[in-house]
Amino acid sequence: MPYFTWKEQGLTAECASLDAMASRFEEAAQLMRRMASEGFRVERIEGMQRITHDDEALFDAYGFISEESPEQQLDLVLEDSNPTP
Repeated sequence: MPYFTWKEQGLTAECASLDAMASRFEEAAQLMRRMASEGFRVERIEGMQRITHDDEALFDAYGFISEESPEQQLDLVLEDSNPTP
C-alpha cells in the first residue's frame, strides 16, 4: 500500500501575518478533508504518521511519492516461458 510520512516542518514558516497563517491552515484543512472523503487515512507506525490509500492510482493522481520499499512497489509480470509464435 503506498504511503508517505507526515512531517509538519514549516507550513506557515514564510507567512508574514496572522491572516496569511490562517489562510494557509484553512487551505491545508480543505485538502485534508478532501483526501479523507476520498479514502486517505492516517496510520501511526513506530511513532510516525503515515498517510495511506489502498488505491495506488488515486495516490499517484495527487502527485504523492510512495515511501514503500522498492521491493513492495514492484508489480511483477510473469512472462510465459513458452510464448506462442
